[in-house]
Amino acid sequence: MKLALKVVLSLGGLLLVFMGFGFLTDPVASGADFGLVVEGAHGLTSVRGDLTAFFTVSGACFLWGAWGERRDPLIIGSALMLVVLIVRVISIFDYGTFEGFEAPMSVEAVLGVLGLWAAKVLPDGD
Repeated sequence: MKLALKVVLSLGGLLLVFMGFGFLTDPVASGADFGLVVEGAHGLTSVRGDLTAFFTVSGACFLWGAWGERRDPLIIGSALMLVVLIVRVISIFDYGTFEGFEAPMSVEAVLGVLGLWAAKVLPDGD
């Protein structure tokens, strides 16, 4: 069970790091995939910096936490995913849904819950 948990969290972590790399290398196309129109130096630097950091750090937390059997990074990665999930739910009530809204929310929910579960199940490696 622990191995399966590590593998699922690692796949999620790799997905997040991959997405972060996409924002680093092509913020315009990656932003468009998220419904963002990125224009000018201010928009490019904001999207490149903020979203690269968010996705890369959250993905690294899941990878480090799973394979290093560390609770703290798993809790941090889970907190990031669950905050995004909560804000998306609030936004659905404010703005309504959009095509494909279920997929990112599902990933955020799964990673958030599994990360917290792994923080309890995996021993704290020192």
